[in-house]
Amino acid sequence: MGRELQRTYRGRAWRQEDPDDKRGLHEVGKVERAVLIASLNCSPVEEDDRLTEMGDLLDTAGARVVHRVVQHRDRPDPRLYLGKGRLEELTDWVKANEPDLVACEGDLSAGQQRHLEDRLGTRVVDRTGLILDIFALHARSAAGKLQVELAQMEYSYSRQEGLWQHLERLGGGVGTRGPGESQLESDRRMIRTRMGVLRARIAEVAKSRDTMREERLASAVTRVALAGYTNAGKSSLMNALTGAEVDVNDALFETLDATTRSFEKDGMKVLVSDTVGFIRHLPHQLVESFRSTLDEVRDAHLIIHVADASEDDEGRAARAVAVEEVLDEVGAQDIPRLLVLNKIDLLDEEERDALARRYPQAVMTSAITGEGLDDLRDRLMATARARWDRVELEVPYARGDVISAVYAHGRDVSQDAGPEGTVIRALMPPVEAARVRALLARDP
Repeated sequence: MGRELQRTYRGRAWRQEDPDDKRGLHEVGKVERAVLIASLNCSPVEEDDRLTEMGDLLDTAGARVVHRVVQHRDRPDPRLYLGKGRLEELTDWVKANEPDLVACEGDLSAGQQRHLEDRLGTRVVDRTGLILDIFALHARSAAGKLQVELAQMEYSYSRQEGLWQHLERLGGGVGTRGPGESQLESDRRMIRTRMGVLRARIAEVAKSRDTMREERLASAVTRVALAGYTNAGKSSLMNALTGAEVDVNDALFETLDATTRSFEKDGMKVLVSDTVGFIRHLPHQLVESFRSTLDEVRDAHLIIHVADASEDDEGRAARAVAVEEVLDEVGAQDIPRLLVLNKIDLLDEEERDALARRYPQAVMTSAITGEGLDDLRDRLMATARARWDRVELEVPYARGDVISAVYAHGRDVSQDAGPEGTVIRALMPPVEAARVRALLARDP
């Protein structure tokens, strides 16, 4: 494969192929060769983090970074994204090495993307387009496929003009009317129609999901949602906690469809929902399209924020900010949080102690070894118990129906004989406690 430049970041090897080696990934066949470009104005640590994340996104999508062009400037060039010098450098490299695509770390306008493709003579994809492609790759359920297609339609709608750039002078007005304008408008109308169909289908799918969610909301069972940066180990933690069989792979956005499972301890049940992973600047189209899925987070009594314990402090903090931004966007800002630092099996004792001092309220777990899972279950049980009412009733001896109702729905039940009936004490869900009180008030 020729000479390689290699460095390690967050415990992961990152390789860049030598630009002089033109064989690259053509030998592999299934993997596309990608050039990563970026225009950044940030600290070296953040730059490293963002470029590594983009490399991971490309790897998940089926491409490998073989060359990078990074420019440091206050803001990207409004027309070509990169400045003149860097763009000439990139153009020469692309002509000499013929990569399969050029991937931009940021988001491109329709004009920037079109001009870059014209100049480079190869496919150009930006960060949002790449994430949408990964979502399309991982969507498995009917609802997930509909949501991804809608997001892709919304993303491409404003870019339709680029498909008809050979007719771009026919934009309307005297001397410019013609088939180009009608063709462009026809395509846009088709996309609008398709988006309407997709929204209607998503609404139909959401009805059945809403019915199941309403049943859960009406029940007294405590609902917990797993949220966190993509690839932090949410699905692995879900499987370890509940015995679910959610797909687990070392890839970004492996889980798109919401999965809800339950586990019981000491006679109390907790529902745990796993949802789509978050990422820095998660495309707005995806947040809107997956809003019905993300409702699982908004309706939870507790959000478990799953973070990767093996990351460095600065990277973990940046990812926490990204997670909080998405939670705020879906209306979950007021729901209590529990921080869970997963993957502690990757740390030595000294690193674990430092992490425990930095995050004293967090639960440290390993979904692989099972460390910390009992502590996490105890914390979830404490949340469930805190939501229940402590009931003490004096029930006439003739009202066995009330006693049976307390035993059926209560926990930690105890009873003593009183002067006029049985004094019964129990911990009960608020809804069931109200029903028992109403039953006691009625005549037998």
